[in-house]
Amino acid sequence: MPRRGLLRTAVVGMSAAAFGGSLWRGAAHADPAQPGPGPYGALGSADSNGLRLPGGFTGRVVARSGERVVNSSYTWHNAPDGGACFRDGAGWVYVSNSEIDPSGGAGAIRFDSSGTITGAHRILSGTRLNCAGGATPWNTWLSCEEVSRGYVYETDPYGVRPAVRRDALGRFKHEAAAADPVRRAVYLTEDESSGCLYRFLPAVWGDLSAGTLQVLTAGSATSGPYSWTDVPDPDGSPTATRSQVAGAKKFSGGEGCHYADDRLWFTTKGDNRVWQLNLRDDTYELAYDDSLVSGGAPLTGVDNVTGSSSGDLFVAEDGGSMDICVITPDGVVAPFLRLQGQSGSEITGPAFAPDGSRLYFSSQRGTSGSSSGGITYEVTGPFRR
Repeated sequence: MPRRGLLRTAVVGMSAAAFGGSLWRGAAHADPAQPGPGPYGALGSADSNGLRLPGGFTGRVVARSGERVVNSSYTWHNAPDGGACFRDGAGWVYVSNSEIDPSGGAGAIRFDSSGTITGAHRILSGTRLNCAGGATPWNTWLSCEEVSRGYVYETDPYGVRPAVRRDALGRFKHEAAAADPVRRAVYLTEDESSGCLYRFLPAVWGDLSAGTLQVLTAGSATSGPYSWTDVPDPDGSPTATRSQVAGAKKFSGGEGCHYADDRLWFTTKGDNRVWQLNLRDDTYELAYDDSLVSGGAPLTGVDNVTGSSSGDLFVAEDGGSMDICVITPDGVVAPFLRLQGQSGSEITGPAFAPDGSRLYFSSQRGTSGSSSGGITYEVTGPFRR
């Protein structure tokens, strides 16, 4: 996202962040979210790290680019980007991409059950502009290259097994990924001004070495029915994947995506929108559009996205007011947190710990405005569950 940017059987952290079902099921074809009082109240004054939080919440820095992570020999990578949490015994692991070129890759921090950092390690090296990605139900992290004809790499959050390049997921300017265990699909966003939304259907669920890449086809409206069409040449050469299928719906700069409860949410930065796919009835609509907000829009520069078990959607800003905003199931959007003094950065990698009590995220360029100034945070408090 340039600024215009050992398999375990334990339950993956993303399952703890799944949306509550009944709330969003009743929201089909609802109007896009509008500003209102957030569920956590007003933001307080900035703490010593420039972090403004609602009452009852506290924050801390867990890593800084170029500095050794406590209780480890790993130097935290530059430009931390997309992230996710995975269970690790009684604790968890937070993984984070590095959006630099060359030598991007990804790293991870281990936490015990009390939230104490117990180590950190590298999980991917030698790749380029690793932007966002997504977790799989079989506890791997899909790290996506945001370059022309980029790849997706399947990595081991625990640092035991080597990463594997997954060519079958197509070669394009990858952004984020989200796994759907019901339809056994992996959804993929594309960070192009005329990008597409894709899904990959593995030949065998749990094995991404082979399968079918498809692109979403639909009309030009902001809501309606959609379908999926096979991409003839996932390698994307000589014709880019987004240009191979007539009727492929174009999206302005695909960013984060999140799956839960038979729905997919994804963001587009070019028009500051959050889209919702109802995967049960094959329809799509807008969950948020800043141009449709009455008064000032609280959420601009939409980027990475995650969800909590209560049904709240958390959307990070690239620019804007440097907020993470919450969109509630009843259609209210409001700031949840804000970083002050970091206007030259962007917020990346929001992800909840498996029990939903802690939120991790990064300021990609921190206070310096440079990729070497990245800061990764943890926020703890009474999150709705």
